[in-house]
Amino acid sequence: MTPNTATTATSLTTVDLLVGIFQDVLGLPDLTADTDFYEAGGDSLTAFQITGRLQEAIGADVPVSLVFAYPTPLDLAEVVDADYGAA
Repeated sequence: MTPNTATTATSLTTVDLLVGIFQDVLGLPDLTADTDFYEAGGDSLTAFQITGRLQEAIGADVPVSLVFAYPTPLDLAEVVDADYGAA
């Protein structure tokens, strides 16, 4: 029997969500919650891609400046949870 993907998708934390987004956008499958956006090769284009995907996932307008101010998935998740509610 396969797991219920709807349940699995809704149980993602904001950190898990952001790690997945960072991994996809930056093309780094080994990226972790503590990986720095800049050190991983992030730039303004990838920052916009990250916020675009995040906005789709949580339904809130997240400014791209947050990626630059909070460059790890963990740091960004804390701000997103505080300002926009948990994913």
